[in-house]
Amino acid sequence: MGQFRGKCPTNFSLSRRYDKLKLIGHQTEPLPAGWSQLPPLEAFGMLHHPECFCKVQSDLTLLSIAVAVKRIDMLKRWISVSIIVVTISIFAPVSMAVRATSHEGKVNMIEDSSQQSEVPASRLARLRRGINLSHWFAQSADYSKAHLESHTTAEDIALIKSIGFDHVRLTLEPAPLFNADDPGNLKVEYLKYLDNALDLILTQGLAVIVDIHPSDEFKVRLNSNDRQVEAFGKFWRALAQHLSTRDPERVFLEVINEPMVEDGYRWFGMQGKLIAAVRSGAPHHTIIASGHRWSGLAELLFLQPYADRNIIYNFHFYEPFAFTHQGASWAGANLPFYRNIPYPSSPEAVARVLETIQDEPARYNLIRYGEEAWNATRIDREIGVAAAWAAKYQVPLTCNEFGTYRKFAPPADRAVWIRDMRTALEKYGIGWTMWDYAGGFAVVNKQDGHATSDAEVVKALGLPGK
Repeated sequence: MGQFRGKCPTNFSLSRRYDKLKLIGHQTEPLPAGWSQLPPLEAFGMLHHPECFCKVQSDLTLLSIAVAVKRIDMLKRWISVSIIVVTISIFAPVSMAVRATSHEGKVNMIEDSSQQSEVPASRLARLRRGINLSHWFAQSADYSKAHLESHTTAEDIALIKSIGFDHVRLTLEPAPLFNADDPGNLKVEYLKYLDNALDLILTQGLAVIVDIHPSDEFKVRLNSNDRQVEAFGKFWRALAQHLSTRDPERVFLEVINEPMVEDGYRWFGMQGKLIAAVRSGAPHHTIIASGHRWSGLAELLFLQPYADRNIIYNFHFYEPFAFTHQGASWAGANLPFYRNIPYPSSPEAVARVLETIQDEPARYNLIRYGEEAWNATRIDREIGVAAAWAAKYQVPLTCNEFGTYRKFAPPADRAVWIRDMRTALEKYGIGWTMWDYAGGFAVVNKQDGHATSDAEVVKALGLPGK
């Protein structure tokens, strides 16, 4: 072995390094003949030669670097693959599912959005043609005994039935029932008035939607504080439990009217919690849910169904506002300038009233209304979009607010718009509830507490009337 203590035989170390590189996957040129048969370095006592030791150490260092680089490369590949696998495992189900909230308030997934609703057909059949009872238990500055017992009477409910409606939507301001110190404990005295109203409605054979219809102030508080959402959930749980003794075939529970929440994702979570609260109090009743903001068509399209299959989804439709809200002081800057706006719309039709409007933004908005050609075909197309959403998810859909402010609208044109809306909704099998019974959009004329139906509107609604 001493003969190898002179010049270091570097070809030995290169051979060993070559073999090692082959093991870790590097592509190399073939070794010269005979190199692969060389014995291990230790057999020649190479590690005892100073120069050889340095060379071997250098080679081993290079080898270690090569191995480290390769291992880092393999680790990076492993990390990349792991990230892909984890991403697929998280997002693949989401792309094929519908986010939802369970009865326990946990977020679940509907893994097959084609699964059908479990709302009984018998219940849907009770929500085909309805009217909103506004300004009785909501939208009023007076919730006194005198108001509650006189605003809407047994005579009114009987008239609603005789006109041909099959249900009413009872708007309910929660504030008089709401106990801020203990939201789960409803104010019993006021609850009696609600029960009396429900008895009045149900006795006539009508179905009823109990619609929580808060003031804007209540909704602002609800939207600004998660504790308010929790308190509202406790309120709904208690109210649902109270109503759970009512016939679920004829009493429906609507989460809230037009929540005014700008963020659709936030509203999805909020409404999910409220649905869970309602369901915990009323296990068998059908719930009505809707989109964020003003619950219009755009908000419906943003919404995805919840896991609870005993839900009817809902939207409101008042387009085009230039016609349906003409003269309204609460609905936008341009509308108070409008009077006698025609429907259907065309540039020629609106030209006749443009000269009566001096406000430039209002004029421009009206010109656009004329160019947009609102007519039966346009309304049919819009309602068809809503119907397509319901068909996509195979869920039932209603439109429980539509109507025209009658104070300034040409009566004949108002009737045409109502007819076009009703026709489109019925074409697509969407139940409807017109706004409203005796308010600014009324289906009746009421004087001295006595109501008579508006024959033109009743005809437009396709009802037999009285």
